[in-house]
Amino acid sequence: MTSSDAADGAGALPELDRLEHAVRKLLVEHDALRSRVRATDDRVRELELALRNVSAGEIDPVALAERTRELEAENSELLDRLGRARDSVQRILARMRFTEEET
Repeated sequence: MTSSDAADGAGALPELDRLEHAVRKLLVEHDALRSRVRATDDRVRELELALRNVSAGEIDPVALAERTRELEAENSELLDRLGRARDSVQRILARMRFTEEET
């Protein structure tokens, strides 16, 4: 092995490292895309089933839309109540801290 052969071998190491890094990066990207494809396939199957159910008359889209509106209104009301309860708890905590400081 000549000194030029050793230099070529040393020069190849960084290139090999870069190649390995690129391959690893591609494999990670490939795995991520595979996961996205699986999730997309699951969603497609779910939507196709829903479409079949609506087309077959098993689900009334108007009733479903109305129920969705009702649930969204209920959710909004519950969120408001939670906010008010949180404020009330904060006021009670402030009073307790004040009382503890006074004693």
